[in-house]
Amino acid sequence: MTGPSDDKETPQAAIVVDHVSKKFRIPLEKKYTVYQHLFGIFKGGYYSYNEFLALDDISFTVNHGESFGIIGPNGSGKSTLLKLIAGILYPDKGYTRAYGRIAPFIELGVGFHPELTARENIFLYGSILGLKKNQIREKYDEILSFSELKKFENMKIKNFSSGMTARLAFATAIQTDPDILLIDEMLAVGDEEFNYKVVEKINEMKEREVTIVFVSHALRLVQQYCSRTLLLSKGKVIQIGDTSQVIEKYLQITREHQ
Repeated sequence: MTGPSDDKETPQAAIVVDHVSKKFRIPLEKKYTVYQHLFGIFKGGYYSYNEFLALDDISFTVNHGESFGIIGPNGSGKSTLLKLIAGILYPDKGYTRAYGRIAPFIELGVGFHPELTARENIFLYGSILGLKKNQIREKYDEILSFSELKKFENMKIKNFSSGMTARLAFATAIQTDPDILLIDEMLAVGDEEFNYKVVEKINEMKEREVTIVFVSHALRLVQQYCSRTLLLSKGKVIQIGDTSQVIEKYLQITREHQ
């Protein structure tokens, strides 16, 4: 995403989120005019809405090569924030900026078409992520090998389990050679053996100084991988900084609400 220049940004910044707010309109019930009620005409009408503020004035910077965690209770805005960084959603206020190629592994099935086969979806999703057709061909066998789905390449995605779909999405995303990897629930992609492969790949990318931002409820993994972490609650930043201190703050809030 692009935004206005900002003197606060440095050449080392991989991601900048500046005073970002995002709200959603939630339809309640369909309303009809007096005229429609009197004459029994109920085609059309309009909905009344509640507005839900998912993110409220969020600002932070992620440095190049940094592994950055985002934690918080369910409904705090974590996944919405990742989608804004990825460019899947757009902020109502403020802006996000990312320097480099982004590989988002955010929501199961995004970028896949259920009526297409695994093979066809690799080409579809790869093109969405910015790969050219010849690049996808070159990486095709490696994608199937990593996902361990070679024998299912001609099966339609709608017949895949959620774990199989996640494997294919992750295997395709990492083949884009991203500068920035966005992950929502890093190890929710399959069985324990495959999760080990994911961890190895994440470590390899860290060594190559790929910037990694991930949401996880697994605080042990956040502690292991992230030097800095952001704590969100009800769409607001509660704390950002050293991961150990942020996790302690999160646990404190959790205890207070039990």
